[in-house]
Amino acid sequence: MSVYRVLDKLEAYVHEGTWLPAGYRILSEERLVELVEKIRASLPTEVGRAKVIAKDHDRMLRAAQEKAQAIVDEAASKHEELVDQNEIVQRARTTAETVMREAEEQSRRVREGADRYAAQVLAEMESRLSGALGAVRKGRDFLSGARPGAEQPLAETAAKSKRAAFDLQSAATIAPEETAALESV
Repeated sequence: MSVYRVLDKLEAYVHEGTWLPAGYRILSEERLVELVEKIRASLPTEVGRAKVIAKDHDRMLRAAQEKAQAIVDEAASKHEELVDQNEIVQRARTTAETVMREAEEQSRRVREGADRYAAQVLAEMESRLSGALGAVRKGRDFLSGARPGAEQPLAETAAKSKRAAFDLQSAATIAPEETAALESV
């Protein structure tokens, strides 16, 4: 039986007692002793439970404090990890931006170099084609026009042809095959 139930019975018994004129009550000594003994008998059980609860309370409080400290430690560790990851991400972004700028600059330089080379090749081809076109015109003019006969000896005509070829060669660089072709004209 619980101490509280016994105390409730004791209180009810006191209220049930007979009233005397000076504000006193008459109670049975046997009944009072019996209720006190029941309280005493219940007390160790209740006190033992209270001790267990107090002990468990301290143990549970320590466990809760340990768990709270573990959570705080884990949160601090996670925070440091996230800060480190953030720094790594920032460094990676900075490195990526630097690499991109360098790649764009290198791409621009390569493009400019390729454009210069293409322009140079096209200018050289234009020069060669102009020379070849000039030689073709002279050859056609020579074939369609008055052929030098008695007025111009063949040697003089060859000399003029060679001079024209030399002029073309000095105006633009002409491949050796084209020079041989011009000399044969």
